[in-house]
Amino acid sequence: MNPEIKAWERKRTKMLADCRIFTLKESVSISPATGNEHSFFFIETGDWVNIVPITTNNEIVCIRQFRHGNEEITLEIPGGMVDMGESPADAAARECLEETGFQCDELISLGELAPNPALFGNRLHTFMAPGAVRVADIENTSTEHTDVQLIPLEQLPEFLVSGEIDHALVVATLWRMLYFLK
Repeated sequence: MNPEIKAWERKRTKMLADCRIFTLKESVSISPATGNEHSFFFIETGDWVNIVPITTNNEIVCIRQFRHGNEEITLEIPGGMVDMGESPADAAARECLEETGFQCDELISLGELAPNPALFGNRLHTFMAPGAVRVADIENTSTEHTDVQLIPLEQLPEFLVSGEIDHALVVATLWRMLYFLK
């Protein structure tokens, strides 16, 4: 570790916007190198989960859905926010059931990731779920519509390398899962 790199001291924080699922904040922090104050902006939100459900036929349960940020239909794995008082594992199983109708009884942690530490302080909890079984219909809401697509596990690297799956947090979760499976 470089001894020249030191943490900045956060002097004060001000909320700029409350956007329901996140807040936009400004902080004034003091440079450890110069002692000068600088303004920074960050997004505060709860932790997220991603889950890789795998069927007994070795298929990855993926979803297609429209994303408002890039205004495109994306191919992803189930995931979402951890609700207050909910464990990340429970959130992952819940999100999978809601978005795909697949139940996951066994969850294996793939670890935690920092989604984007330049802007976010939250964590992404990643899981793999072998033996996922379809037990229900998708529970779409008025603002989220998903459609299930099963991808044979052996074809997953092709989807990642080609960019067919390009959501960075999903890609990180899937590569991590492939690493643990080898």
